[in-house]
Amino acid sequence: MKLSSKAALIALALSIVPLSARAAERVVIDFGNVAFGYSDGYWDHDRHWHRWHHHRDWDRFREERREHAYEWRHDRDHDQGWRDNDRYWEHH
Repeated sequence: MKLSSKAALIALALSIVPLSARAAERVVIDFGNVAFGYSDGYWDHDRHWHRWHHHRDWDRFREERREHAYEWRHDRDHDQGWRDNDRYWEHH
């Protein structure tokens, strides 16, 4: 293989890595199953706890679903933040 062909392959390989990294940054969390959001994570509708993958996910959830976003850690509450009397998704 000629030197110019090798250089072209290396340049191509190096250009693919940043594209993959940028594509990974565009992965967005689907808030459809988030029941209650807290600064440290969220409860889903099936009562499973999850940590936010990125702080920007919490920021976005807080902007989009302010009425179900709580500005404190979930373990501050006696029920760990699960609000059994507020199962709003069952009524929509």
